[in-house]
Amino acid sequence: MKKIFSICLFICLPLFIMSACNEEKSAVSQEDEDDPIQIVTTIAQIGEPLQVIGGDRVEVESLMGPSVDPHLYQATQSDISTFENADIIFYNGLGLEANMVDIFEEIGKSRPVLAIGETIEEENLLEDEEGNVDPHIWFDLDLWMNALDAAVASLSEYAPEHADYFQENKAAYFAKLEEVKQDSTKLAALPKNKRILVTAHDAFGYFGNMHDIQVIGLQGLSTDSEIGVSDINDTIAVIEKHKVPAIFIESSINDSSIQAVIEGAASKGLDVELGGELYSDAMGEEGTEEGTYIGMYRHNVNTIYEALSGGEN
Repeated sequence: MKKIFSICLFICLPLFIMSACNEEKSAVSQEDEDDPIQIVTTIAQIGEPLQVIGGDRVEVESLMGPSVDPHLYQATQSDISTFENADIIFYNGLGLEANMVDIFEEIGKSRPVLAIGETIEEENLLEDEEGNVDPHIWFDLDLWMNALDAAVASLSEYAPEHADYFQENKAAYFAKLEEVKQDSTKLAALPKNKRILVTAHDAFGYFGNMHDIQVIGLQGLSTDSEIGVSDINDTIAVIEKHKVPAIFIESSINDSSIQAVIEGAASKGLDVELGGELYSDAMGEEGTEEGTYIGMYRHNVNTIYEALSGGEN
């Protein structure tokens, strides 16, 4: 009897262990499936909307926070580790994160990496006089919806089991962006000769294109370009010719060039004020209204309108 029991134990024990291991493996797999998708983005203009659209199915980390200039950003060793732990990575592209292109190409060999700005049709992209593409597409609400749509499509392909959930949230979020677009039509109420936006660098081209505003940036598309005396003098000449009442600093750029324009204009007897701070390459602090894409856009619209209209509502 003992011999029979021993034989049974010898046969059944391995089967029991295998069954337990399979159950444990199944439990781990189920746990992995329930874990939120780890998304890493460069700028918060991508990350914050994707967190809204992804809801509790995703966790989003944006590398570049408030006041960080993506044109000059250099990836740290910590950033490399963050990329390696990500399930999927999104960046703007079009030259915005110029110092990180090689990293994205390398990381892209092992996980999905998408430059959402480069999904936009070339005919819709703006260029400067030297033929450089303007990467600041988030200032055109329609183009940014197209770019985010590409990101959501990529996310849905990565996790098809959540595709319907992502599409439903995207539709709700895009409806809010349509409301922002409608509210922004107040800028069209400004007299044509007052629709001149002077900023530290040429980040608002798409914004100006969308709202029929002439945009003058002291620096070029990238903040690594030089500002010369001639740039300041040319800007002062425009202010004098069109009687521009206010010019603007940007949250992620030193305000010295704009202050130089104000001082230069004052020396010529021109009364030009600082219209306020705009968010261009970076959004506001997390947890604030300006720390959301919608809140940042509304802030810029309201700040520009109030300054260029003389505070009239």
